[in-house]
Amino acid sequence: MKVGYSRVSTNDQDVAAQHKFLRDAGVDEDRIYTDVGFTGKNLQRAGLSEALAAVRDGDTLVVPKMDRLARNVEDTLQIVRELTERGVIFQMGHTVYDPHDPWSKLFLTFLAAIAEAEGGWISLRTQEGMARPSVRKKLKGRQPAIPPATDAAIAKALDEGDQSAADLARVFRISRSGVYRAAARHRAKGNQ
Repeated sequence: MKVGYSRVSTNDQDVAAQHKFLRDAGVDEDRIYTDVGFTGKNLQRAGLSEALAAVRDGDTLVVPKMDRLARNVEDTLQIVRELTERGVIFQMGHTVYDPHDPWSKLFLTFLAAIAEAEGGWISLRTQEGMARPSVRKKLKGRQPAIPPATDAAIAKALDEGDQSAADLARVFRISRSGVYRAAARHRAKGNQ
């Protein structure tokens, strides 16, 4: 039996291409386990745990690419070693890993090292980009849904004491904590 595993790092990414590859590789749809929103550095992934638990002696674990399984050499080799000890065959892409072939071991270690280096390069590029003022200026975080004029009205109403935070929350259809954040934003702008 073939069991597939796929992973994407963010909720915005799509696993469709990985699932198509796994189906084309002979994995039934109900035997594909997926993690969404997890980096390859984190081994505590529900989909990975389920995939590893689903394979038995003689089964094959299929991953589309090495970096979908893990993002460093140590974790990759540990997972593959455990699979081999259990009699499970490991397939990465179209390549089946042979634990008895030294070239296969070298190839696996080499690919795992590339996946680890790629993760480091991504991190470096991100840090370099964040160091540029023009990039930092664009990254202001999530903007409030409430316009500044509404912040001012909420702050004024709170200061006058005519309405409670709960009343204002109902009027403006936001949470009570949203009322306090809106007032704080308005006051912070006034102090600038």
